[in-house]
This record gives sequence, C-alpha cells and structure tokens, in this order.
Amino acid sequence: MPTYVALSNYTEQGIHTIKNGPARLNAVKKQFKAMGGELKAFYLTMGHYDIVTIVEAPDDETAAAMSLAIGSGGNVRTVTMKAFGEAEFRKIVKTLP
Repeated sequence: MPTYVALSNYTEQGIHTIKNGPARLNAVKKQFKAMGGELKAFYLTMGHYDIVTIVEAPDDETAAAMSLAIGSGGNVRTVTMKAFGEAEFRKIVKTLP
C-alpha cells in the first residue's frame, strides 16, 4: 500500500481547542480505517511543523480524500507527500539508464 508523509500545522481553532486533540486523533484513525487506510505513526514536533504523520492509503485518490477530510475539520493545515520506501527506491533506481 502506498505511503504518505503529512506535515501539519495547527490552525487558530486547532490550538485553541488543543485539549480535544487526543479525541480528534482517535477519530482520524477510525476515519482512515473506514477509508481503507491506516495512520501508521503520529509525532508532535517542534520546529516548522507541529505534527508529522505517516499514513498508508490504497491509492492517491484515497490519500487526497483523507487529507481533505482532515482539513475540513478546520484544526490543521496539511502538506501531504507521497513517500517511497527503501525497496521502492532501489527498484526505481534500477530503471535508470
């Protein structure tokens, strides 16, 4: 299943209601499962981004829908990147001329 890395920042609303964050995280995990994906890892981070997550989804369309669903809650703004694991990296490099 494809892997995606999401970099997120809290919105004003999200930080104002941060005490609800753990419950929102639980809801997101359930929503991802219902969409056929999985939130594999969650990190609260310090620096340019507030949150880093690792997600698996069946395809790019599902990953985009997951990102839109989370964004529509108004608590975070997210940048999502498709990620390739080591085995995929090696396979891609082998195709180079």
